[in-house]
Amino acid sequence: MPILKLTKRAVDAIGPVEKPTVFYDSELTGFCLKVLPSGAKRWCVEYRSGAGGRSVGKTRMVLGSTSAMTPDQARASAKTTLGAVALGQDPARKRSTERAMPTFAEFGERYLSEEAEAKLKPRTVVNYRIYLHKHAAPLLGTRKLDALDSADVSKMHRKIGKTTPMTANRVVEFVGSVYRYAAVCGLVAKGHNPATHVQAFREQRRERFLSSAELGRLGDAIREAETVGIPWSVDKDQPNAKHIPKNGRTKIGPHVAAALRLLILTGARLREILELRWEYVDLQRGLLLLPDSKTGQKAIILNAPALDILRKIPKVDCYVITSDITGQPRHDLNKPWKLVSTRSGLEGVRIHDLRHTHASYGAGAGFGLPIIGKLLGHSQPATTARYAHLDNDPLRRASDQIAKALAVAMGDDAVIGEALNTHNE
Repeated sequence: MPILKLTKRAVDAIGPVEKPTVFYDSELTGFCLKVLPSGAKRWCVEYRSGAGGRSVGKTRMVLGSTSAMTPDQARASAKTTLGAVALGQDPARKRSTERAMPTFAEFGERYLSEEAEAKLKPRTVVNYRIYLHKHAAPLLGTRKLDALDSADVSKMHRKIGKTTPMTANRVVEFVGSVYRYAAVCGLVAKGHNPATHVQAFREQRRERFLSSAELGRLGDAIREAETVGIPWSVDKDQPNAKHIPKNGRTKIGPHVAAALRLLILTGARLREILELRWEYVDLQRGLLLLPDSKTGQKAIILNAPALDILRKIPKVDCYVITSDITGQPRHDLNKPWKLVSTRSGLEGVRIHDLRHTHASYGAGAGFGLPIIGKLLGHSQPATTARYAHLDNDPLRRASDQIAKALAVAMGDDAVIGEALNTHNE
């Protein structure tokens, strides 16, 4: 066990060794130099962790190579390490833990494969992958999981929120889910979740209800698209506009047209129609028996027009609405919806607004919110409450009673009464 004062001159004077040899410093106990037969020289520090004593084995931790650290730098690092040991810490174990700690991107992938895919709906997992790869990973991905704090997540939230506030909120929710699973796995302390205190952007619910006139134009556009086709709209300012054939038209198939009509007539969600299998359709009882949906197992009532549509759809696949790939559901209706909505002057209206329209007609007809909620498959009454302001029958009756009393007071009860009777009819 060679002992000498570890100075630059002394280190340079150490020649080749036949086996790994440790040279200990004569002034700082625990500070040493390990020399390998290859000629490599590494600064080290030795200590006994915990309570110390002869019963505790020594831990030797490498500080760095002689080419990267001077003797004075290595000695200072050794003093810092030994000071931490005196305070009850284990620097080598801490370093090992830090090196084993995954980055946010690495653990995000682990969360998706181990937790999300097993417990969440496939569509939610797809969205979570987008949140990770497109938004969170580019900003937080390389950071160690235990090194992120609320300030980091809040900064990401603000950056995404400059363009898409709603997406920013969803990404923060995803980050929160990742950290809750990290706590379960023992990688971070329970309660450590940097997404917890990030305040969400205010979201304005986008609800659009089509009027009778708008529904009429939409119906005309769907019929035109499935029969003669909708004329092409050519931008004459484009360089290749003159090469585009004249009088071109775009048609949609019977399955796409049926999907659009079913969305309007049933108020179903888009995925519930696009992923509808024939085995879920009970024409005799007039039901769509969905084994799974956004709110779990669900039955959708089929009214007479919806039943007529389903009876006329050609059965060419296991899915009611066919796609380009046999045995797989259609991914979306983006192109046909843009075609018919533009043709009917409904730019900016979303497919999901057809579901809102279905509910608004029910509310306007005086059906109670519990009935509308059951038809739409809402799991929470608060979800249906958004249509309460459209339930105008009670308000209309109240207004009529007030007007009648006012008319009597004004002496115009005969004229006003006749108008009210006509209105009620």
